[in-house]
Amino acid sequence: MGMEGEGMGFGFGFGWLFMIGIWVLIGLVVVAMLRAFSGSRKGPGDERKRALDILDERYARGEIDQQEYQRMKQDINEHY
Repeated sequence: MGMEGEGMGFGFGFGWLFMIGIWVLIGLVVVAMLRAFSGSRKGPGDERKRALDILDERYARGEIDQQEYQRMKQDINEHY
């Protein structure tokens, strides 16, 4: 009985596994490209709004006082 019967099933199963892996990889690449190209674009006021939202949260939590809040808010409005 030589080498004819050894490993015959492994090659067939490995080939399908490899093919499925390639299709999964292609799918992941397509999804990543779609997200990169059609993802939400930031508008010109988005950074300013985010900064003001963070400032509002800090003031609400009591991390900064009213005077510091007003100063920082003015600074954000001048620079964004």
